[in-house]
Amino acid sequence: MTTSATDELLDAISELRTLFPDWRMGQLIANLVQAAGGSEPHNIWDIEDAQLLAAARQLIDGNRSRSDDSD
Repeated sequence: MTTSATDELLDAISELRTLFPDWRMGQLIANLVQAAGGSEPHNIWDIEDAQLLAAARQLIDGNRSRSDDSD
């Protein structure tokens, strides 16, 4: 994954932390891995960064109204 793609993933994680402020970082990563298709905790080793980014974008798009509702 390129540096810019890594930056995109980190930005997406930051946005997810805003959308889900009650999630601890471990919960956020575990939920992101599960959203990317990992069904077991050890799947974190097999998930590609591009899959995590795609899953993060889906979670953000599907939950964007959470931040809209809090305004």
